[in-house]
Amino acid sequence: MEFDGLSHRVIGCAIEVHRALGPGLLESAYEQCLAHEFTRSGIPFKLQHPQPVEYKGIQLDCGYRIDLLVDDQLILELKSVSKLAGIHVAQMLTCMKLSNVKVGLLINFNVTKLKDGIKRFVL
Repeated sequence: MEFDGLSHRVIGCAIEVHRALGPGLLESAYEQCLAHEFTRSGIPFKLQHPQPVEYKGIQLDCGYRIDLLVDDQLILELKSVSKLAGIHVAQMLTCMKLSNVKVGLLINFNVTKLKDGIKRFVL
């Protein structure tokens, strides 16, 4: 996989969190720790960023949230599951389409080696 500079920095922070905590925690724990690492590293981000749904020309707040929106150009969807499923991929792609953000990382922290839990998507 090829990653741009921002993705490399983000993955580095995710690896740091995974090394410190290991697998088995709730997604919310990884999310908060990753937000802390981004702050320490000077990476701009929005946590639980609201994502409205556009329907017939109007925007509706349906309760969707982007786990982490990094520098307004990279979506992070965090999971802590035994295995990523097709629905996780569908959620990521839908989120990217709704937000018009072209790059996303789906990161599953419930793995032995974090590199095995990262999937990159580009629209």
